[in-house]
Amino acid sequence: MPLQTSEQRIVKIAVPCPLYRVFDYRLPAILGKQTIQPGIRVRIPFGRQKLIGFVIEETLGSEVPANKLKSIIKILDSHNLLGDDILKLLFWAARYYAHPLGDVLQTALPVYLRNNDDAAPLLNTWWRPTQTSHKPASQKYFSMPAEEEVLQTLKRAPKQRQLYQLLLAADDGLDADALNCRTENWRAPLKALLARQLIENFVKPALLTQQNPERGTDSGSDKVKLNDEQTAAIKNIESQHHQHAVHVLNGITGSGKTEVYLALCESMLARNKQILVLVPEIGLTPQLTQRFLARLNAAIVVLHSAMNDKQRYAAWHAAANKQAQLVIGTRSSIFTPLPDLGLIIIDEEHDGSYKQQDGFRYNARDLAIVRAKNNNIPVVLGSATPSLESLNNINEQRYQVHYLRQRANKKPLPKIQLVNLCSQKLHEGLAETLLTKIKQQLDNQGQVLLFINRRGFAPLLMCHDCGWTTSCHRCDAHMTFHKRRNQLHCHHCGSQRRAPAHCEDCGSSNILAIGAGTERIEHFLQAYFPDTQVSRIDRDSTRNKGALQEKLKKAHSGESDILVGTQMLAKGHDFPNVTLVCILDTDQALFSADFRAAEHLAQLITQVSGRAGRASRSGEVLIQTHHPDHPLLQTLLHSGYQAFAKAALQERHAAGLPPVRHLVLLRCESVEAQAAQIFLQQAAHSAKQTDIQHIDLFGPIPAPMERRAGRYRYQIMLQSGHRKVLHQFLSWWAPQLQQLPSARKVRWSIDVDPYDTF
Repeated sequence: MPLQTSEQRIVKIAVPCPLYRVFDYRLPAILGKQTIQPGIRVRIPFGRQKLIGFVIEETLGSEVPANKLKSIIKILDSHNLLGDDILKLLFWAARYYAHPLGDVLQTALPVYLRNNDDAAPLLNTWWRPTQTSHKPASQKYFSMPAEEEVLQTLKRAPKQRQLYQLLLAADDGLDADALNCRTENWRAPLKALLARQLIENFVKPALLTQQNPERGTDSGSDKVKLNDEQTAAIKNIESQHHQHAVHVLNGITGSGKTEVYLALCESMLARNKQILVLVPEIGLTPQLTQRFLARLNAAIVVLHSAMNDKQRYAAWHAAANKQAQLVIGTRSSIFTPLPDLGLIIIDEEHDGSYKQQDGFRYNARDLAIVRAKNNNIPVVLGSATPSLESLNNINEQRYQVHYLRQRANKKPLPKIQLVNLCSQKLHEGLAETLLTKIKQQLDNQGQVLLFINRRGFAPLLMCHDCGWTTSCHRCDAHMTFHKRRNQLHCHHCGSQRRAPAHCEDCGSSNILAIGAGTERIEHFLQAYFPDTQVSRIDRDSTRNKGALQEKLKKAHSGESDILVGTQMLAKGHDFPNVTLVCILDTDQALFSADFRAAEHLAQLITQVSGRAGRASRSGEVLIQTHHPDHPLLQTLLHSGYQAFAKAALQERHAAGLPPVRHLVLLRCESVEAQAAQIFLQQAAHSAKQTDIQHIDLFGPIPAPMERRAGRYRYQIMLQSGHRKVLHQFLSWWAPQLQQLPSARKVRWSIDVDPYDTF
């Protein structure tokens, strides 16, 4: 609806700052009676700064005296860039997660739009052969005299010739991103070709859509033949394409969930609808994108944090202007404007990566469900190990479930065995029986995957003479030893220092590396099996650009005989040659203080195990443990994840934990422990001054890791069986917390539906 007008027009502006309020500003008189849409960006004076704020609504008056009311400097947009549906979602999210509205609105925008006034499409420089030598689009070979002549002149300049041929083969020219994908060190030969006037540059919008020109509507011959369960799931979901419904695609690993996604996307594209596909990790984006490109005749964009600001804005702009039909992205892609959105797919819906752990602490999976409801469209949650929240919603008949109980290739799930480490001789943490199994698989030309959720060479260094250990000076944690760089790293705060040659307490040189991480396992296996190729895939080994894709390529091709890695290997990857999976360290999670630890471990074991035996050969899984009789391991071994999840839900019901009751954490940290304690004591006191029936308040208590990055951390826990009551209380309590005398001396945040309690 149009906003009201008056002689002195005043609008309420949400400012990207940690304040639970909006601010009144005067509209420039030059606008007259022109209406101003909610959600548009405006440049405003705010203190000594000039910030970009967001119009919320126009109001007839203000409590601020007229002579103190500041005026908007500039109106940046003619319309709301996010779209009405995203704006509605963000207003809801600000209330639900008890987070300042201005910060929520800014989070939803690409970084480029947070810092630049102009929202026009970006223009990229492209290069093509000069028109005298440019071949017609229909020609697939170089036959024109001008082209042959140019190629002859470049005979003694092979790099220029190669680049010129690349540009000839591209009908519409190539930009820097395209050239980076096709060749290396191209800038010098490009400069030379420009100087010789053999190529020319031009500008056009940076449209980051990817499309396979060879895909057409007649692609049926390339499709995998679907089984009855896949066909039934597709039919049931498609029958509700015109209405909101949450569909859980509960398929075992290797059951062909992606084929179901593709079929649903084809159906939506035929209806001229846009599609949003969320994945938990950057590493899964290229793999899934290639599957979609090979199958769908659609313009596809990707969105993830490895892209620079301009690339992300170009992709965002393409989606918002209907130039992209399908978006594949990580967590923040949930805020991408899609005017013709018809379907949302959340792959690996159980994954904790969908939960933002700082700032605006939203859960992209949950926001996707709200967005789908607001748009009256279906949403598909895919997983081999659905979260207990999703399973509880299935039990409550809020979600529909579609089972894929068999692998697409009809092969059985891998056989799982427990390796009892008690009294066994260990080689760098590996049991003799496990090493024997690895040798057998390698001798049979199989590929082996070893999973250990610990980076580095060893979790700590210890003095054998006095017991001194390498503790972090800023955290209540040990520092991990990275042998290749001879450094100690704290994986909690990021601090680093050189590994000591002598004990810092007694001066002894008798320093031991205790425990094993991915680096140590890699070193040992490479020495133990010298004729094999061992590849380590973790955050340390994939820091360089393109390193992850290169390692995954070698893993998929079978070039790497042994894969050693962390959770990066556990999610969604299809390694057809893997016949043995070894899970090295489960015991720590079996006895964690986090109430979700058992669920996370069961999901991880199931997901990692699913990497084995996905092709023609059967698979096997070995799990090392000192506690083979633990109920969690026994349930997974004999009854599978579904039985574990059923038992875990019963335990949550009995204990009154999520998803049965709802949880909120008020987190606080300070360089002085007393300051954090005082703030939370005042916060608890203010909460008890109002009626908080049906809400249980616990604390203040120290966080499980009390000191991190030089700050002391404490928290208050709120629990309630009534979500509405809890959020009504938060909407009152959050602004009150800002007014507390101690609030300015600490950092604090509200975490609704926390993924962990650490």
